Amino acid sequence: MKIRCTWLGIVFLAAASSAAAQVRGTGDLGIVIERAEGSLQVLDTTEQVSLGRVEGLGDLSHASAVYSRDGRYAYVFGRDGGLSKVDLLTMRVVKRVLQAGNSIGGAISQDGKIVVAQNYVPGGVKLFSADTLDLLAEIPASYGSSGQRSKVVGLADAPGKRFVFSLFEGGEIWLVNASDPHNPTVRKFPAGKQPYDGLVTPDGRWYLAGLYGEDGLSLLDLWHPERGTRRILQNYRGTDEKLPVYKMPHLRGWAVAGRQAFIPAIGRHEVLVVDTETWELTGRIAVAGQPVFVVARPDGRQAWVNFAFPDNGNVQVIDTESMSIVRTLEPGRAVLHMEFTPRGEAVWISARDDNKVVVYDTASFKRVAQISADNPSGIFFTVRAGRIGF
Repeated sequence: MKIRCTWLGIVFLAAASSAAAQVRGTGDLGIVIERAEGSLQVLDTTEQVSLGRVEGLGDLSHASAVYSRDGRYAYVFGRDGGLSKVDLLTMRVVKRVLQAGNSIGGAISQDGKIVVAQNYVPGGVKLFSADTLDLLAEIPASYGSSGQRSKVVGLADAPGKRFVFSLFEGGEIWLVNASDPHNPTVRKFPAGKQPYDGLVTPDGRWYLAGLYGEDGLSLLDLWHPERGTRRILQNYRGTDEKLPVYKMPHLRGWAVAGRQAFIPAIGRHEVLVVDTETWELTGRIAVAGQPVFVVARPDGRQAWVNFAFPDNGNVQVIDTESMSIVRTLEPGRAVLHMEFTPRGEAVWISARDDNKVVVYDTASFKRVAQISADNPSGIFFTVRAGRIGF
């Protein structure tokens, strides 16, 4: 039998071959926010390069992002209230909505179908369809007898299509069940004075809210919310004078390594070590300045710490076995964020005032790559798509 090849067949085969060559997964992708330009860069953590830039995302001065379950879409929350759905493979904005006047982050549901934005102005949260970004429901953060609205902080997803967040002025923790996303239900708990951020532990059981207005933290058991909140680490500062706070710590960056949590202390040059079974303070680690993020390497052996001004050009590495500082690095001026690759062989660090992202090998502490970026801040990798509370 003779095989006859036409020009049309050749063109078809060439096109099919080209398309196949462009097919790729998303597991080693991520983004870095370029806060001054309202843009982001799509990153390849395997080749340690930038793949391109996506623009037109509004005010990203305090931006964060969550991912669809397949890691293809990043949902970017801008300070101007913008919520943008970005396709990492085509590097384009699929849809963008202005949903509030001042927004500070968001979360995505356990099943990946609901995206929630937390807002300062007007205070509250809004639930959106992850597919279309159509509004599903709004929950005003009203508190007190006069019904004033509070800034919402510390929003995180929790198992069971639930979300949990804190009211800064309201001093409360709210637990939302979004099983019916058009009619979510809310349970309210006392938190303490001025909760400023919060997190859900990696196993999805505990929600912790850090308190700015008083020493300590507020703890809610998400397995047994009927037990209410309880206060932990009360008076951890003791009688020592509180230092001026130049930048609020971010609790979402707490390091949980094994049964130990490594927590940035407000107004102190310390990282607190807490047993996550008893929630008792078990140690203090002196560090170079006021810690902002304390982030655990995925295997839990290291915790990396960055700092507020004037020490924000440094990063320190804690060995979680010896509870000691094993390395001090100087990635650049104004280090804002750190993100580990999925298995932790490298960490990516943004240095805003030097307009660069620096990549370190976490075993040797050698600088292995550098990428130019315009005022880089948050770095978010797609591995977050499979993690609770991220």
